Amino acid sequence: MTLEVYAAAQALVPAPPERVFALVTDWPRHREWMVATSAWQAGEGRVEAFTGVGRLGFLDVMTIRRWQPPHVVEMEHVGRLVRGAGVIRVQEHPGGSRVIWAERLHPPLVVVGWLLWPLARPVVNALARLSLRRLARLVA
Repeated sequence: MTLEVYAAAQALVPAPPERVFALVTDWPRHREWMVATSAWQAGEGRVEAFTGVGRLGFLDVMTIRRWQPPHVVEMEHVGRLVRGAGVIRVQEHPGGSRVIWAERLHPPLVVVGWLLWPLARPVVNALARLSLRRLARLVA
């Protein structure tokens, strides 16, 4: 039995897709806009990110499944804790770009996931929206 959870957010960013995509995929700069997350390139087609505060958090290991600059980066979460797929899409929009961030994840503990996801989902979505607003300010 598996559980799949979905989270998504979007934001309008006052910059062209090329600039937005370049910042989104500049992994070391994630800490500037993504809430409580630092990321780095960990080999060809592999990205790792630590989400948390201090030593309390988790490592997210990802492989790049699709790379289509300046519009799409698709990731596969392959770590021990976080598994599933994520995508960031950057679309042209009047005055700049629309950024869409979506994740379809499989929590490690199905029972805990079923119990906690209804409580966690609004928080996860709010943090994703906050991160995208920070991205918009940074790239503007």
